[in-house]
Parts: sequence; structure tokens; C-alpha cells
Amino acid sequence: MVPVYMQIAEAIEDDIISGRLPEGGAAYSQLIISRDVNVNPATAAKGINVLVSKGILEKQRGASMTVASGAVEKLLKERKDKGFRDLISGLVSEAVKIGLSEDDVIEEIREYYSHLYTEGVGNRE
Repeated sequence: MVPVYMQIAEAIEDDIISGRLPEGGAAYSQLIISRDVNVNPATAAKGINVLVSKGILEKQRGASMTVASGAVEKLLKERKDKGFRDLISGLVSEAVKIGLSEDDVIEEIREYYSHLYTEGVGNRE
């Protein structure tokens, strides 16, 4: 089970990656988070501090917390380096257990991507 403060940090990261919280813009305050998520303000602060320590959010004395410049790039790199590779590891391990070949896995991924694009969800660049 992921601790609540880490869930808060991840939700803020998601909002930064999606653009809901733009770089240089104000971030959510611990009071707003604690009210909206119904947690103790100290728990919200702990989630925020995780992002401050990672350089994603910046504290400015006398001003609101802001999203750091370069936060999106940093978060995407972190998720690719850690999270995405963990997902691939789990996927490949499961494929091996159930007897799927590398080609089978790649074909399944291609079909899934194709489905996303035909549904208008994917974004080809």
C-alpha cells in the first residue's frame, strides 16, 4: 500500500505532467490539498516536501509554492527510467510465465496502440 503522502505527491506530479499545473505557475497549497483530499495538513505538507526535495516544486519565501522550471522533463525522465522499466520487467516476466514469445508480446502491444489510435486516445507525433 502506498502511503497517502506519496499518493498526494504522485497526483501533483500527474497534474504537472498533464499541464494542469504549468511550470512557473502556483502549485496547490497544503491547506487546499488537505481540504480537498480530507487529510491532515501535515500529511499534505509531507507530500509537497517530497516534490520540493526532488526539485519539482520550489518554495519561495512570502509567496506561493511554484512548479519548478524543467519539472515536466524531470518527471518524464524519472518515470521512464524507473516506472516504465518496472512495468516492462513485470510484463516480460508474466509473458515468460505464460509462454508468450517476444514477438507475441510486441504484437499485443502494437494491437493495443492501434486500438488507442482508432479510438482517438493516442497521440502520434
